[in-house]
Amino acid sequence: MLKVYLSGEIHTDWREQIIDGAKGLDVTFHSPVTDHDASDDCGVAILGAEPDKYWHDHKGAMVNAIRTRKGIADADVVVVRFGDKYKQWNAAFDAGYAAALGKSLIVLSGPDHQHPLKEVHAAALAVAEEPAQVVEILRYVLTGKVGS
Repeated sequence: MLKVYLSGEIHTDWREQIIDGAKGLDVTFHSPVTDHDASDDCGVAILGAEPDKYWHDHKGAMVNAIRTRKGIADADVVVVRFGDKYKQWNAAFDAGYAAALGKSLIVLSGPDHQHPLKEVHAAALAVAEEPAQVVEILRYVLTGKVGS
């Protein structure tokens, strides 16, 4: 069984596209919490309120890092998606962390990100533009066959 961690952008359905496309393959998927408010507020919800926004965010980042580190460490393949709308520093961090751990890294990003992500792309084993391409990579890795 292949364990895949789906990291990055949370504003589109790219995760669902990959999960649906991979039905029938021997693969399990994990991801960070994709509910933006829950992710931002988990630290203060669990550890107590913070009047300073910096510490509010810091608590959330630390609690989320427990899940993220575990997910990346346990994964055979890490897919990191960079979306169009927001600067996703956390996604870049996850890609670097996965590369540092020697994980097989697939980056999913559009052509507009080719230059700003050139170092991240250089660390990846594949750079895809569409979720369907990620599915085909997973299919090939598991079956040795190209195409459905």
